[in-house]
Order: sequence, then structure tokens, then C-alpha cells
Amino acid sequence: MAAPTSFLTRVSGLLAGVWLGGLVTLGAVVAPMAFAQLERTQAGRLAGACFRVEAHVALALAIALFVIERHVTRERARSVGGSMWSANMLLALGALFCTIAGYFALQPMMEAARTGVPGALGFGLLHGVSSVFFALKGVLVAVLLWRVLGRTSC
Repeated sequence: MAAPTSFLTRVSGLLAGVWLGGLVTLGAVVAPMAFAQLERTQAGRLAGACFRVEAHVALALAIALFVIERHVTRERARSVGGSMWSANMLLALGALFCTIAGYFALQPMMEAARTGVPGALGFGLLHGVSSVFFALKGVLVAVLLWRVLGRTSC
């Protein structure tokens, strides 16, 4: 691999590692601690604010990782042939989809359910679906990191 591709691979690994660390910290430490230490409404507000920040950061990271992986894939296709798409690009797009669906689509519905809007799906159901998207995003980012680390030579 050429030197610029190696550099981009390392940047990709760094971004995926930071993202995965943030997801694990938020899902396994921050949210559970908030609910263990604060009154339920306050904990919900704090967790909601943290997930809002994560969703916006996730958009930037997913797009950056997709662009980097697109460049690496294009260079590989030029030098040795093959597809202009890669599993890493699809993993980044999958994580982006999980962010959009799990936060930006479901969060307004959860707010409507919380305030008692007639016809809204139940808050618990929406929260569960949102949690599944968050967990799936973590798995996709972890697999992306694993794959990126596998092609990085030290």
C-alpha cells in the first residue's frame, strides 16, 4: 500500500476507535450512572443530552470514515483491480443509517410519546427500538475498527 493510503488507514482506525470508545462509554457508563444517581426525569434529560451530542458527532465520524474508506478502496481498485465498494464503506454507511434512524427519526417520536400525543407509539417500544439501533451501531463500528486494524501494518 502507498504511504498516503497507510496514513489514511491509520486515521480511519483512530476515528473508529474514538467513536467506539464514545459509544461504549455513553451506553455502558454515562447513561446507567445517570439513572443510578439522579431522579428519573433528570437522568433522562442528561442521557438525552448526551445521546444528542453523540448523534451529531456520529454523523461527522460516519461521513469522514466513509470518505476515507472510499479513497482507500478507490486506490486499491486502481492498483490491483476489484470493486469500487468495500465492506468497510458499507459498515460506515450502516452506522450512519443507525444514527439517523435510531436518533433523528425515533427521538421526535419518543418526545411525542412522552408528552402523550394521541396515536403515538409507546415510549417504551420506541426506546427499545432506539436502543437496538444504538447497539447495532456499536457492533458495526467495532467490526469496522477490527477490519481497519487488520490491514494496518505497524
